[in-house]
Amino acid sequence: MFAAPVELTIKPSDKKGIRFFIGDGVVEATAQNVVSTEHCVILADIMAGAKHKIALVEHFMAACAICEIDALDVYFESQGFEMPIFDGSAKVWVEEFNKIGFVGESELTKKLNKVVSFSRNHSSITLIPDENPTTILYAVNFNHPDLNNRWVKLNDNLSEITEARTFGYLKDLEKFQAAGYSKGVTIENTVGLTDDGYTTELRSQYEPAKHKILDIIGDLYLTGYNPLKLNAKIIAIEAGHAYHCELAKNLKQILDK
Repeated sequence: MFAAPVELTIKPSDKKGIRFFIGDGVVEATAQNVVSTEHCVILADIMAGAKHKIALVEHFMAACAICEIDALDVYFESQGFEMPIFDGSAKVWVEEFNKIGFVGESELTKKLNKVVSFSRNHSSITLIPDENPTTILYAVNFNHPDLNNRWVKLNDNLSEITEARTFGYLKDLEKFQAAGYSKGVTIENTVGLTDDGYTTELRSQYEPAKHKILDIIGDLYLTGYNPLKLNAKIIAIEAGHAYHCELAKNLKQILDK
């Protein structure tokens, strides 16, 4: 994560899709525009030579998916090029959308009609068609007593996923900050993993693992199709932004047919 002040104006749009307007450029929220997933998801206007970039879009995209919002224009009024991190989750975005009011998706649910999978090394993501509403199973395997070979599941109540904060190893923070990253990390917006616990009280059990579900919701929404409306079983094992976005590129081609 970077540390950049930002001022945004968010407006409804009559054109489907999420777009970020930066100076004289526009970056569309699509998987094909992903240029980095190293510390967060970064998009660029690739067709225009990648002159404009927007970072940390995953929590905002997840909030749009959770609220079923599919048409927004986001205007950057400042020189920053990242979305606000707020508390490290999608909670503030969802609360703001609910406070203002919105009209959700009007189109019929896009149902997945074939198994889609992606795997590399020890990581994999599989989507299986299902007649029931979308469920997400996510397995993490971190060097931490609570998060070693841990499975978490998206249930009917999205609140624990919505409020799950980003996380990282406390021992890595100094190294990242020396490299210019993670300048905005605070105890309020990041769960630090220590050898045997956390730097802050968790909002729910296994909160860091649940944040991975939030991430995959936001990343798969870069297909232009709401992953929560696919009627699919999504099973992810030791994945992350790079794998989510790689799958999203292939999934978009399948869903567009």
